[in-house]
Amino acid sequence: MATQLFEGKEHASYYQKFRFEPTQEIIDLIFSYVDERKPYGFAVDVGCGTGQNTKILSQYVKKVLGIDISEAQIEEAKKASGSPNVTYSVSPAEEMPVGDASVDLLTACASAHWFNIEKFLKEVDRVLKPGGCLAIFIYFADMEVHYKDRSEQMTEVFAEVMNILVPYQHEKFNNMKTAYKEIYEAIPYPDKRRIENIRTKIQMPLSSLMGLFLTFPAFQIYLKTEPEKAKEVLRTAEERFLRIMGTSSTETEVEVWLQNLVLLASKPQ
Repeated sequence: MATQLFEGKEHASYYQKFRFEPTQEIIDLIFSYVDERKPYGFAVDVGCGTGQNTKILSQYVKKVLGIDISEAQIEEAKKASGSPNVTYSVSPAEEMPVGDASVDLLTACASAHWFNIEKFLKEVDRVLKPGGCLAIFIYFADMEVHYKDRSEQMTEVFAEVMNILVPYQHEKFNNMKTAYKEIYEAIPYPDKRRIENIRTKIQMPLSSLMGLFLTFPAFQIYLKTEPEKAKEVLRTAEERFLRIMGTSSTETEVEVWLQNLVLLASKPQ
């Protein structure tokens, strides 16, 4: 069964507000692979959270189902959904509510490290049509924060907060530390690709960067364990960011640089 760390309604609301969509570079990379195989009918977005990736997929396929083990996340996804070809369901990654050989494209965006990989990949093989595609992608936590000529200082503050959260990270986080190597090796299909070191950039106000911390399960655990210390960490980080930037407004934009990884595979015909 997938690990459940995104259950709270407040956490889900932070996730909806502050987690960003996959960048166009990542989507283009996935569909350049998919284009060779043309599975544009039915997509399932596994571990969809509040639907950031699900909504993007709806622009490319006829029908998309987003599933997540967290009822709170699915509730937030449904609130935000405006696409008529999108539906959501509470479901674990290892037991998808779809028929055998019924799925053209299956995606997992920033979620596969929480799954029971052996059971998940067996379920992938059950639900994918012959020739159907699997796309697993992730951005890593070691982000760079850029602002004018002060990027090194900004990134240092971000890294310090992330280091404070290390003791509160779930063991499943190790899949990210190994860059999904074990997940890639476990994919049973001969037609598979691993694309590393994809750098993408996202503009956001500092307030959204601060909100991003609230979406991390490790921070939520820290907040429950030592609430005053956790709040002080964020207050101090925000003050340092503003001082480095020379501004008093948290709506001042910064540029966040992400390192991404994409795993692609196609079930044999």
